[in-house]
Amino acid sequence: MTKEHAEGRRAAAVIVAAGRGQRAGGDVPKQWQMLGAQPVLTHTLAAFAAHDAVDEIVLVLHPDDRDRAAPFLGPGMVLADGGADRAASVQAGLAAVRDSDYVLIHDVARPLVSAACISAVLAALEHHAGAAPALAVTDALWTGRDALVTGTQDRSGLYRAQTPQGFRLDAIRAAHDAHPGGAADDVEVARAYGLDVAIVAGDEDNLKITLPGDFARAARILRGRDGH
Repeated sequence: MTKEHAEGRRAAAVIVAAGRGQRAGGDVPKQWQMLGAQPVLTHTLAAFAAHDAVDEIVLVLHPDDRDRAAPFLGPGMVLADGGADRAASVQAGLAAVRDSDYVLIHDVARPLVSAACISAVLAALEHHAGAAPALAVTDALWTGRDALVTGTQDRSGLYRAQTPQGFRLDAIRAAHDAHPGGAADDVEVARAYGLDVAIVAGDEDNLKITLPGDFARAARILRGRDGH
């Protein structure tokens, strides 16, 4: 049965998992490392597979990882080969989306994304070409050089970006086709093309696993959700 958004729009998720994640340590890329009883990748895929509005999932992998992916694929999931950089991997994922109006582009290293966050992004796409979760910066910001503080930075209007970053599919495909490369994320690509991008409430638990210590923090959050 096809899932649909409340307004009848169909949504796809593109999970970007082609990176090697060397800063996270370990013998394998972070998406294949264990978080609790399952690999990071499993948690991320499950979050989108369980959401009522997500009809198809495209998993973008490094070509070397294709053979290990089969046990993780469920109904409505397809594979795409990643490219030379993140932008190329996203474009490959977008090209593999078959029949959706909206697309959610998500980093595999954010395995704790909530259903509420996914829903908020999709709801904002009813009125905007793009939407993404973010957290307002609340800490003091410094500039520095040679381990010395050189000044302060006004934090007004600054946000910490998260994923999933959602877009109307045709619009973000066109934006990526027109972009010269080097963008920090898909919101930057969208805005360069003139698309409006709404900010929805982010979630502190929606952390990105980047460094070895992030696994322990993610595991604590996961145990708290499970009640253990």
